[in-house]
Parts: sequence; C-alpha cells; structure tokens
Amino acid sequence: MSLHMTDWQPTRRVVLGGLAALPFAGGLARAQDKPITRAIPSSGEALPVLGMGSWITFNVGEDTRLRDQRAEVLREFFAAGGKVIDCSPMYGSSAEVIGYGLEKLGRPAQLFAAEKVWTWWTSEGPEQMEEQRALWGVGRFDLMQVHNLLNVDEHLETLTRWKEEGRIRYLGITTSHGSRHDEMEAVMTRAPLDFVQLTYNVLDREAEARLLPLAADRGQAVIVNRPFRQKALIRHVEGHPLPDWAAEIGAATWAQFLLKFIVSHPAVTCAIPATSRVDHMAENMAVLTGPLPDADLRRRMVEAVENL
Repeated sequence: MSLHMTDWQPTRRVVLGGLAALPFAGGLARAQDKPITRAIPSSGEALPVLGMGSWITFNVGEDTRLRDQRAEVLREFFAAGGKVIDCSPMYGSSAEVIGYGLEKLGRPAQLFAAEKVWTWWTSEGPEQMEEQRALWGVGRFDLMQVHNLLNVDEHLETLTRWKEEGRIRYLGITTSHGSRHDEMEAVMTRAPLDFVQLTYNVLDREAEARLLPLAADRGQAVIVNRPFRQKALIRHVEGHPLPDWAAEIGAATWAQFLLKFIVSHPAVTCAIPATSRVDHMAENMAVLTGPLPDADLRRRMVEAVENL
C-alpha cells in the first residue's frame, strides 16, 4: 500500500494559524460537567484531553518501592478519568514499570496504550514493538508512532500493514523540542496518519503556524509533548502569583494554567504531562473539568508568562 497521497485535496479549510483564528464564540468556553474530551478525527473515538507521558518519570528500574509509587500515580490517573499513556523504547525501563503498574491495578479497561518504534533498521521494528507489547502486558497497542521520524517511511509501511492486520488500531509520527517541523510537515502531507505528536506550550508556539492547521485539515489527532518543557516552565513561573483572572478558567495553580492553554487549542487532542507524584497527577487531571480560555484569554495567558 503506497503511503504517498499526492492527489489528496482537503475538503475543508480550518484556519488555526494564529490565536485570532480560534473558533470560540466569545467569552469562556462552557464549563464541563464531564471530563473534556476530543474526538480522534479518523474514527470519532473520544479521548480525554489529558493523558500521561512516561519519559524519565517511570524509568525507575527494578526498585520495588519506586515501582509501587508509580503504580499509585497510575491509580490516580485512571481514577480521574485518564486513558492515554505514552511510552517509547528509548525511555529505559518505563515500559516495564508501566506494565508492572497495570498488572497491580488489574489492567484498567479504559487504557489507551500509545507506544513508539525507534530504530534505524526496518527489520528490527517488528521485534522491538513486540518486546514493548510484552513489557506492557497488553494484547495490542492502540497507537504506534514512529519516534522522532527515525526511518519514518519504512516504519510507516510496517505500521500500515499492522493496522490493516488489526495488530494496532492507529498509527502516527512524533517529534519534540520544536525540531524538524519541515520534515514533519512533509510526512503529514503525504502519509495517511491518524496521529501526530509534537511540542506545544505557552512559550513554544511554532506549531500554531503550520502543523496544527495542517493536522486539522488532514484529520490527524494531535498529542502534545513537553507541556512544561520538562519542568523548565514550572521553574519559570514559580514564585510568581497567578493572575487574578486565572480563576475565570478554573486554574488554581500554574500547572493547571499552562495545561489549560494547551488543551484549549481546538486542534489539540491530548496533552501528556509526565509526573512521578500522585499529588501532581491529581493537580494535572483537574484540568479535565471546568471552563477553557477563549482566544482573548489565551492571548493574555501568553503575555502573562512572557512578561515574568
């Protein structure tokens, strides 16, 4: 099956290139009684707008005490309505620790398991994905992504075949740190992707110009990584009081403020902050309910953080 779709033409144009183009009717988005979800465009399946990353935080090796602590983080995540957990072969022992926690919790049915393939060699891809599946202890992955576009076209050929065979449900690609956007845009344009994963936060907004509008046009779900710049954004804002108007969007902490900015972008399907602490997980997951900022408030959020 060819991955190239040069004859594809968009059936609609969704302009999301800047903050002014956000399709809010004015004022705050309506407060939510249920967890806020977004639909995967290729299927309509709904996902909570907050998931969980595992880079560094779940790489704790064989330490049983630390593994049990991470299992409690998972317990809080699922109790708060979480589904999407993201991992990669490059994350050390994270997949094994996730599998340990899932087993301890009785393998919650709502899990949406997102993994990555990360190898230069096409022939090693299937074995690597099967090794990760065994570590998680799942029957199949919901989403398999080509990590950091490594050998992207060859691996996408494999993932396309696996999807057709029912061995995965969705396929996608990833990048991070705001890098390789030109290459990612090219793959998004030519390949039939279900998901893309990229960096986007209140200070890293390059994706607003091209990648987020393209994902909307192409019907590709967007997972956002590095929402806190791996704690750098938290350190940037700590010690400063929240703006008084943060209460208007239900943000009681800076972490909630930063996450609400991300998930309020209509092209974003899910953000995946990582944490090793139960209290931080509860703080993050509170973003699943309550109002989201409109376009005017999003501008004020950017200004508030940039001016600290």
